[in-house]
Amino acid sequence: MFHRVIDAHVHLDLYEESERVRILREMDKYEIDTLITVSNDLTSARKNLELARDNGRIKAAFGFHPEQALPEERELEELLGFIEANEQDMVAIGEVGLPYYMRKEEQDVALQPYLELLEKFIQVAKRLEDKPIVLHAVYEDAPLVCSLLEKHSIKKAHFHWFKGDPRTVERMKENGYLISVTPDVVYEREIQSLVKDYPLTQMMVETDGPWPFEGPFTKQMTHPKMIHETIEKIAHIKNVELEVAYKQIYKNTTKFYEG
Repeated sequence: MFHRVIDAHVHLDLYEESERVRILREMDKYEIDTLITVSNDLTSARKNLELARDNGRIKAAFGFHPEQALPEERELEELLGFIEANEQDMVAIGEVGLPYYMRKEEQDVALQPYLELLEKFIQVAKRLEDKPIVLHAVYEDAPLVCSLLEKHSIKKAHFHWFKGDPRTVERMKENGYLISVTPDVVYEREIQSLVKDYPLTQMMVETDGPWPFEGPFTKQMTHPKMIHETIEKIAHIKNVELEVAYKQIYKNTTKFYEG
């Protein structure tokens, strides 16, 4: 028997139409209460707005994924204008952050312009009555992002699929930032260690779909139903009853995204 869950970070607009239809059709079957769909750019944001308006269980976040070339000035202006115009249909700013993986592959990618772009999104989140912000910030990028969040007194920060050093983890915990855990917690020791150290009261779950997973999920379409195995693993690691883990994670997510 499943308990209600929320996928706190999914790219619903990036699925094939047939896959998206299947996921939406099976939400009740797998007790998927809500999907928080994040955006990669302006086109993505427009699609996610359309999906959210068509289905009240889909909640959209608007942003610019950092693992790509910087937007042209005109595109950025349009995206920021879109965010302002559709604030009431948006649950968060996201996905935004820093291009960690791209910089690993391309050594000449400058970090400073991405920091400046991220700060613009942080300022928008602050101006829009402290909207939550969904962050792509891992390893050595995470302390830089924490500093920007602290500079602007941002409290509602969600670090999705986080990986980082113990000192940064402590800093995030003290600041009250939330993380979300993907299905790779089932087989990745690094993520299992993070779950052990991070408070259950500051934890959500996600798929980051359609990103694929390995282990028992190899060659499967990433589906929010995988969250149930994620929560089972979290409960085991935290040594709490399964129902306790379900209820606490659901409470964390609804409080973060709904006030």
